[in-house]
Amino acid sequence: MSVATITRTNDSSNYRIEDTNLFLNETGDYVLTVKDLPEDEKPRERLLQLGARNLSLVELVAVILGVGTRKEEVLTMSRRIVKEYGDKALGKESDPSKLADSLHIPISKASQLVAALELGRRFHASKNGKPVFIRNANIAYEHLKGMAFSSKEQLRGLYLNSRRELIHEEVISVGSLTANIVHPREVFKPAIEHGAVALIIAHNHPSGDATPTSSDIEVTTQIKQAGTVLGIDLLDHLIIVHENYTSII
Repeated sequence: MSVATITRTNDSSNYRIEDTNLFLNETGDYVLTVKDLPEDEKPRERLLQLGARNLSLVELVAVILGVGTRKEEVLTMSRRIVKEYGDKALGKESDPSKLADSLHIPISKASQLVAALELGRRFHASKNGKPVFIRNANIAYEHLKGMAFSSKEQLRGLYLNSRRELIHEEVISVGSLTANIVHPREVFKPAIEHGAVALIIAHNHPSGDATPTSSDIEVTTQIKQAGTVLGIDLLDHLIIVHENYTSII
């Protein structure tokens, strides 16, 4: 919420409207904005003073976004983006629409993030980064275990070539995992686009219980059957929680 203050300097001057950027949270409490912070604590100023390497991921996202919205100031939005989407998943995302829909942020903000991340990916690729090989469930878990900290249930896909080298990673869906929500076409579309011959899917249980539900098993069976038809092998389906995981396949 933003409150405008109207000031008048003298009888003949025009009114000037100054936006005080007053944000209230759901309980009506005042939320500090970037403008409220001391100069040396603002993300952009910290970037200039300390360099990008010394900023947190949240601060870097805030610098990219620049400003928030009338409902959510930029640091609050940045913290939520990192927490709900996960740092690794965010780094792999290339679809602004998916990011905007999943996080309920403006498409312009999602586009800014995706563009910045794509620049990073291209520079990284130019340096010939080491390939990642996913040869077993333990390696897959180590690669994905950060998603256990997400407060929302996510389904992610690891897409592999014939050498079991990771060639693409994607957040397939955000929300409860059911056969009605997760359609095989959403799972296999990236595999076809990137020429993958196999994939591993994984989702987290925010409850902390890694026991597969009936929906988990149903979704796994459905995707496995679709993969057989397409000639793309579903190698595993992991349920990831804190410091533990379960393999359904």
